[in-house]
Amino acid sequence: MSYDFTCGTCGKTFPAGWEARDNHLRSTGHSAPTFECDTCSRYFGSEKARFQHMDAVNHFRWECNLCDETWPTEGMRQDHEHSEHNYCADCQRNFANYNNLKMHLNSRIHRGQQIQCPFCKACLATATGLVHHIESCGCPSAADMTRETIYKFIRSKDPQGAFTKNLIQGPDMTRYQANGRAYNHSRGGWECYFCHKLFKQLPHLNQHLNSPAHQESLYHCPNNACGKPFTTLAAIINHLESESCGFTRFENVQRSIKDIISSDKLIKF
Repeated sequence: MSYDFTCGTCGKTFPAGWEARDNHLRSTGHSAPTFECDTCSRYFGSEKARFQHMDAVNHFRWECNLCDETWPTEGMRQDHEHSEHNYCADCQRNFANYNNLKMHLNSRIHRGQQIQCPFCKACLATATGLVHHIESCGCPSAADMTRETIYKFIRSKDPQGAFTKNLIQGPDMTRYQANGRAYNHSRGGWECYFCHKLFKQLPHLNQHLNSPAHQESLYHCPNNACGKPFTTLAAIINHLESESCGFTRFENVQRSIKDIISSDKLIKF
């Protein structure tokens, strides 16, 4: 059974379609039926009846960009496109998996650079970016804040060891310096004693040796079901941002990061 579009004020019907009805509404100041379907010409006596109809026949206003599913709100359509299609409508891009999509949505492309360094006022996109900026000595106003000094500061704000390790003697600050004996002639490169990775130049090997790659872990995931160890603060912040173990949400980490880095408050997410 077909239905004509109807004027909700005077009851006149328009077999020619919705455009004829809308012209009538504009010229007369009349209104469409209060509980009219978002897609077809049917209308109902209550919002509940209207919703039941649209749900039954897939007639909601917001249609998925990749399939024929419809949704009551734009947000619900977006959630569907994210979870079912790994699709970003703003960029018109599909991603191989949901994790790749989340990384894209949380990048500076969508978030901009909303987090300000408390020391040099540089703006960064995420909490991980801010911590890496400081921890890698990239902040010109906090050049004395190394991996070790940051650990001591963070540990002082985490007295129960929720996510910092309790190191009796403090973090190992051993510095390594490779020499000519590190060159492996048979493999044609400078070889790491610990992991046997090759480097083309000796300075690159020394940089690797003194990076967190072979340092002891200073942090651990606060989720007892996870407990994954990390050698840097940036690494554990990135883990929490990923939501991979379900301990907290990405947005909670963004809100908490300034207190973690620059205040005297105890750490919580």
